[in-house]
Amino acid sequence: MAHYAIVTDLNRCTGCLACTVACKAINGVEIGAFWIKTLRIGPNPKFEGAQFPDVEMYFLPVQCQHCDNPECVKVCPTEASHIREDGTVQVDKSKCIGCQFCAMACPYGVRYLNEEERVVEKCTLCEQRISQGELPQCVSQCGARARFFGDLDEGVDNFEAPVHPDEPGCQYDEMTKTRVKLKDYVEAYTPDEIHHLTDAGNDPRLMYLLRSGRKWRG
Repeated sequence: MAHYAIVTDLNRCTGCLACTVACKAINGVEIGAFWIKTLRIGPNPKFEGAQFPDVEMYFLPVQCQHCDNPECVKVCPTEASHIREDGTVQVDKSKCIGCQFCAMACPYGVRYLNEEERVVEKCTLCEQRISQGELPQCVSQCGARARFFGDLDEGVDNFEAPVHPDEPGCQYDEMTKTRVKLKDYVEAYTPDEIHHLTDAGNDPRLMYLLRSGRKWRG
């Protein structure tokens, strides 16, 4: 069984919100709702007592973490919230009664009630795309090449993103079909520079890469 996830290189993320826009466009996310929110962390002093300009910050995209032990699944009375064979956490709208127990149980506040349909929605990791061997839209459209998608069983180093469009002669269609691996593309990193959002016993799966020199505040 696969264990799909996304790793975001926070040293590359510029906070451009392309992931948020791409997600809303392809998934038809309603106005005022978001499956991905990008938070600004900082500015924080680089050292004790430091003042501007000796400060630093980074951007933190937050979405469903597709946890290994999701609280949302435990509290769902109809089993609408469930874990697929690929490890992603999904909502079966035909079973959802809109009780919002899952939204209240989520430690990250990334679920919401679709008022029109009266069902809970959230990031699906673009299951309609990954089931066809494609990348999640937020990964495909990340202009900074900060987001990479893959199977944890194959190792984070092998997570993939489209080749960068700045490559000589690269056209859009070619870009979407050609992949680069995390280990071959980004600045070198160590295992202790890979972080997760706060674990409340739910074992969040998505990862964030932040190299030494900046303090993780996830």
